Amino acid sequence: MKLNIVPPRQGMLWVRLGMKTFWRQPLAMAGLFFMYMASVTVLSLVPLLGVALSLVLLPAATLGLMAATREADQGRFPMPVMLISAFRQGRDSSRAMIWLGVMYAGALLSVMGLSALFDDGQFARVYLGSGLPSEETVNAEGFMTALWVGMAFYIPVVMLFWHAPALVHWHQVSPAKSLFFSLTACWRNKGAMLVYAATWMACFLFFGMGLALIGALLGSPRLISAVMLPAVLLMASMFFTSFYFTFRDCFAADAGDGEAVGRVVERDGLYDIEKD
Repeated sequence: MKLNIVPPRQGMLWVRLGMKTFWRQPLAMAGLFFMYMASVTVLSLVPLLGVALSLVLLPAATLGLMAATREADQGRFPMPVMLISAFRQGRDSSRAMIWLGVMYAGALLSVMGLSALFDDGQFARVYLGSGLPSEETVNAEGFMTALWVGMAFYIPVVMLFWHAPALVHWHQVSPAKSLFFSLTACWRNKGAMLVYAATWMACFLFFGMGLALIGALLGSPRLISAVMLPAVLLMASMFFTSFYFTFRDCFAADAGDGEAVGRVVERDGLYDIEKD
């Protein structure tokens, strides 16, 4: 397993590849994402344990969508069973993915607990409930502080877990080591990751502005409201489709115009990049 350094412009290419691959198999990719969202919605209805269980399964679901993207990228039709790819590679692999999910749930709930110190948990309830906050909630004392604190501490969590599911599944890396490798890859490729994030933010922003403009021209806000949720989910499907390419280029030895800088190795309990 080699770590590659890619140029910042690769971030924009990842977005383009995600969109292009999505439109190769739009029904399959959108269907798999909607299945995932439906599963999360059903789980969230279970009192107390539902949210925690959906968080534990998130890395496995992310891997499933990445596996589906790889199938589509190779010209094959991704079947619904791809969504549970993380649990089709044997007991050890399944156990490792579950442990990774437990670690993710613990990390995210810790971040939400920290944010709750500033607003008595209002932001955490909105975030974990996946609902839109009311104007009264947003204007409540401490909500915006909790939001920024939560987002600031969530960024390192994202970096730790971004590549981890794929490393555990495709490279049989232990959950703990996968976190280090993921963090290293994200940091060493921070330019590309920042361009990737900024490009997607711009895509969602212009997409929303476009829908609002169409609604204003048609004079039918209700029509735009009706199509807004499916349209946003469609964009989110493209976003998740692009995940696979960030992993492929950061860890594959033949990654486009990236530079392979060496192997990630362990020495005396510490991890380092060994030059080839």
